[in-house]
Amino acid sequence: MTHGSPAPTGASLKVLICGGGVAGQALAHWLARGGHRVTVVERFPALRATGAQVDLRGQGIEAVERMGLLDAVRNRLVDEAGVAFVDSRGRKRATIMANTSGRGRQTLTSEYEIMRGDLVRILHEAAREEVDHVFGTSVESFEQDERRVVAHFSDGSSDAFDLLVGADGQGSRVRRAVLPPGTPDPYWRVGIHMAYWFVPRIASDSDIRDTYLAPGGRMIMRRSHNPTETQVYFVLRERSARASAVHREPVERRRRFWTDRFRDAGWQTARFLDGMERTESFYSQEVVQVRTDTWSKGRVVLVGDAAHCASPYSGMGTSGALVGAYVLAGELNRHGHDLPTALANYDTALRPFVDEIQAEVKPHLLRLGMPGSRLAVDAFHAVTALACRLRVPDLVARRSTTDRGGDWRLPDLPKGRSHDAG
Repeated sequence: MTHGSPAPTGASLKVLICGGGVAGQALAHWLARGGHRVTVVERFPALRATGAQVDLRGQGIEAVERMGLLDAVRNRLVDEAGVAFVDSRGRKRATIMANTSGRGRQTLTSEYEIMRGDLVRILHEAAREEVDHVFGTSVESFEQDERRVVAHFSDGSSDAFDLLVGADGQGSRVRRAVLPPGTPDPYWRVGIHMAYWFVPRIASDSDIRDTYLAPGGRMIMRRSHNPTETQVYFVLRERSARASAVHREPVERRRRFWTDRFRDAGWQTARFLDGMERTESFYSQEVVQVRTDTWSKGRVVLVGDAAHCASPYSGMGTSGALVGAYVLAGELNRHGHDLPTALANYDTALRPFVDEIQAEVKPHLLRLGMPGSRLAVDAFHAVTALACRLRVPDLVARRSTTDRGGDWRLPDLPKGRSHDAG
């Protein structure tokens, strides 16, 4: 067993994990290693190995290393050397390179950039032989008592488990069932919306991520992850009921919304909008954090974005999911006979880390980074260019003593077996 990994010292549990993404696959890996019987249900008909580029930072890198999967991740990294801010003619006004020194803090681009689908596949393969995966199925409802939780599936079947885990993302259905009636909306909104899709790569698409700012609180990012494809991100600063509601509408209406908001933005907008009409990979979302005081109820617990989505702007969403899965599995492996203790310890151990990564998102800085006027865009470029000439981003990154997760340390859980009363 890898040093510091969750070690089995409690009962063997029968566990159902709802959601086969990063958090669900990582938790399944650790629980299977701890000797538990694990089933993962995923509503998509196959492994959902899709999505845009994600990064690993700080404690997330360490969590992958403890799984023994860091080399597998390294072999699938996206070659992104840095981030450039460009003007409407595509001229680079400032460039911030990745910190590859192995010391300090990651910059705007991480040393560990990987496509979400590749990471999910790596995690899935690590536990595939020991975990039952059921695709094309979801949990429609469940009920629980002191001894078990019974899940009712979309195919009409039912089964009983010792524990049900909601790893079903930002819009978690399990979370809605866990939170007490009358609980306030768990979403902390920052007034920003995002859409992304893939377009064919062209010769000028380099390994530097281009970031273009347009007046009106609009941002366009272009990053290329393989020889034939380029990712496009449209980001909009807008607080309106229309913007919040559009992400639940049919894809045609969502595309129309983004076209209306960006058609006059400039730079390569025409190319990207044309690609949006042709792509099959279009996705949009409101940028939110999930903030709730409740991560478990009885024999049901939340993990990853379902528990504590930190938002893309934290830079720690994927790392948070990996760390949360590690901590939860560690407590279940140690206190398998005593679920209340295991779930309480999970909350106590992880909450300081979650508070730290969520605090990385500062709305006033986001507003500065998405200016409203042309004059403000020009000022942002001038200040950023001066900082880069003085090597400020590089010096700050290298001299930082911690990454975005702060001083919080991934726990080293004891090896060996003991038995809790329960």
